[in-house]
Amino acid sequence: MITFQGVEKYYGAYKALDGIDETIAKGEVVVVCGPSGSGKSTLIRTVNRLEPISRGTITVDGQDVNAPNVNVNALRSRIGFVFQSFNLFPHLSVLENVAVAPTMVLRLPHARARERALALLDGVGLANKADAFPPQLSGGQQQRVAIARALAMQPPVMLFDEPTSALDPEMVGEVLSVMKQLAADGMTMVCVTHEMGFAREVADRILFMDAGAILEQSTPDAFFTEPRHPRAQKFVADIRHA
Repeated sequence: MITFQGVEKYYGAYKALDGIDETIAKGEVVVVCGPSGSGKSTLIRTVNRLEPISRGTITVDGQDVNAPNVNVNALRSRIGFVFQSFNLFPHLSVLENVAVAPTMVLRLPHARARERALALLDGVGLANKADAFPPQLSGGQQQRVAIARALAMQPPVMLFDEPTSALDPEMVGEVLSVMKQLAADGMTMVCVTHEMGFAREVADRILFMDAGAILEQSTPDAFFTEPRHPRAQKFVADIRHA
């Protein structure tokens, strides 16, 4: 579903991504972890061109995302992205937030878009909040609406950039449960997260990054019990002692 080949990213002289070579299969759930500043968020933001790359190739579902003729808006409409901040439209109802992109971008009839939005809100446990406005919701509820909004475009892949980091601890579980259900349903997912319990339970693979490079990739069981790279060993040891 996603392939990185020789991907590098510079900010001036600073190398944020260093020779990334990785393939993510259809239906695979991959958690990207590592210390702050390791390049995790930069990596997933290159997938839908929120961050331009300096060198290399990225393909999504067979399409070179940086090809000169790519329609960036069409590309992004097929890659669901859930941010740390919820980025909901405060002046639109919850239902309207979820229905707006299918109506505007996919030209879905208004009634069909609302029907899809209601089904998605039901899936994230918020059908009863369809007529509420984002400021009336908790952070966890807003993030679940953001997930439903991303799913409304029926993307083949979902990217999550630390989706629980802005939430109070008691709200984290409700968002992770929605993500777990998505994984169980077979969605291709790449998640940057500090929630190591989620990583251990749900991920098919862990990618560990530091200094812009993928230093280790392994199953959750292998990563958390016997990490190989010294930097990964320190990361796991720090988690255990936190």
